[in-house]
Amino acid sequence: MTALPGPTPQRRRGLPVILIIAVLMLTVTVAEVAVILQTGRAIGVWWTIGLLIGMGFLGAWLWKREGIRAWKALSQAFESGKLPAGELTDAALVLVGGILLMLPGFLSDVMGLFFMLPFTRPLARRLVAAVVGRTAARRGLDLGVLRAKAQPDSVIKGETVEAPSRPTSTPSDPVVLKGEIES
Repeated sequence: MTALPGPTPQRRRGLPVILIIAVLMLTVTVAEVAVILQTGRAIGVWWTIGLLIGMGFLGAWLWKREGIRAWKALSQAFESGKLPAGELTDAALVLVGGILLMLPGFLSDVMGLFFMLPFTRPLARRLVAAVVGRTAARRGLDLGVLRAKAQPDSVIKGETVEAPSRPTSTPSDPVVLKGEIES
């Protein structure tokens, strides 16, 4: 039996993603417990429990309020026919921020507020865009071209380059032009 020809699987470099996620979850959990214990020692157990419960309720209220705003902005973007990149990012940040605020722990609450509050969300959006842009560039994607393809009225600047001269050919050889037509 012979193997079918095809692309050979590439070996992944670095740690497996599941191992990175497991270590990250363990580290965050240990850090959350340490901060809760320190807070309990500083202000008392009952105040710490009350603060954790209060942050859960604040997170639920803020999640509802900002979620409705993000949904309205997303709906308006779709109705107007524009690409809802910022609105989609805001909706994702509100979703993640709400989940983080509902989890017990002060570190997750700080991150949740950073993603959720209207005056810190633009900074979080820029950070997410920078991470996505860096990841896309590392994988060979050009986000400018992808954005231009998604917007019908965009123009991609470029230049015409003469092809290197070929040896003379017979007149029956067809000439093939490659490119896109802009209307």
